Amino acid sequence: GRAARGAWRRGRGAMPRKLKYHEQKLLKKVDFLTWKQDANLREVKILRRYHVQDREDYHTYNKVAGVVTQLVSALKKLDQRDPVRAELTDALVDKLYALGLIPQKRLLACVKLPASSFCRRRLPVVMVKLRLAETVKEAVELVEQGHVRVGPENVTDPAFLVTRAMEDHVTWVDTSRIKRTVMKYNDKLDDYDLL
Repeated sequence: GRAARGAWRRGRGAMPRKLKYHEQKLLKKVDFLTWKQDANLREVKILRRYHVQDREDYHTYNKVAGVVTQLVSALKKLDQRDPVRAELTDALVDKLYALGLIPQKRLLACVKLPASSFCRRRLPVVMVKLRLAETVKEAVELVEQGHVRVGPENVTDPAFLVTRAMEDHVTWVDTSRIKRTVMKYNDKLDDYDLL
């Protein structure tokens, strides 16, 4: 009591008492140094920035990124002259580059693939990049309302991942009022197209 308060006042700070045996056994799997909420702050920051509404999507991206990282480390352990390693490395790098998850076609870019790279390929984020919307939140609303199509099909799921090849085909639905407004603004409105 008093001794602990006195030590605290003197600036030494009182250490908590050592755990008893039964307390140690109960708390053996509890880590007091790392908290789940520390990692959670980064997660919340990413969820807000990319306007990911379903936390499970982010966890899926994290798992896939972890699998890719494990695959890369397994490939690095193989002999460099092994033809299987070269073939698998090329296939992995080509796939990740085609999905738009890595900036260059190099294995080094796959080493620490973050979950946020998946978030950057979501349809609303790509729409902001293509200047079809000002903010990601606005883009999410437009996608959910059915104003956007990728190629020939309408997309209403904001979690839709856009590949590099499909990036050029993101546009407004033909019957969308937004398309009509944009065409009117650019003096390209033709009543025949809107039938």
